[in-house]
Amino acid sequence: MLKHIPNILTVSRFFLIPLIIYFIVVDNYIMAFVMLTISGLTDVLDGFIARKFHFVTNFGKLVDPLADKATQISVLVALSLKGIVPFWMLVVVAIKEAAMIAGASFLYGKELVVSSRWFGKLATVLFYVAIVCSLGIRYWNTKAIEPGSSLSALPQFDMWIYDLALVATIFSLLMYYKTFYQQGYLKKENLKIDNQK
Repeated sequence: MLKHIPNILTVSRFFLIPLIIYFIVVDNYIMAFVMLTISGLTDVLDGFIARKFHFVTNFGKLVDPLADKATQISVLVALSLKGIVPFWMLVVVAIKEAAMIAGASFLYGKELVVSSRWFGKLATVLFYVAIVCSLGIRYWNTKAIEPGSSLSALPQFDMWIYDLALVATIFSLLMYYKTFYQQGYLKKENLKIDNQK
């Protein structure tokens, strides 16, 4: 039972996604931040437990990055609909993730599972930081415009972090495909599909 804890934590992140989206939609940025923080903590914890106690599985290698991508894309969609994140940025991220999923599906069909690398995690962390900053700025500025408030509105510095995250995202895509090629996964002979007899 203990060996399944990392995978349970990973899967739990999928159930947190609707809660995060709901709280963003109803402008409850504090609760959205809390749910996102819990999601991030489970991401760190499942990896730590899996490595520490040697509970690493192919399921975890495959589903952990999918949970990251699902959370990231879902939250960006919600923030885009709220006018916080530009739509074009969402499109770029979606294209990158679609390319990654296509590559992962191809390799999985060859019974190969590629786990997350540092450059992929870097992009995810930067997006998490940017999203947290967006929620914080939105909450603060909502309070700042209330009648009688003495607070000054914060600048949209989160966009600078999104730009960094976007660069890291494109970099990670190039690095993943470079890694696939160097390891021979994308060589012509490996791309051939065996003819069925």
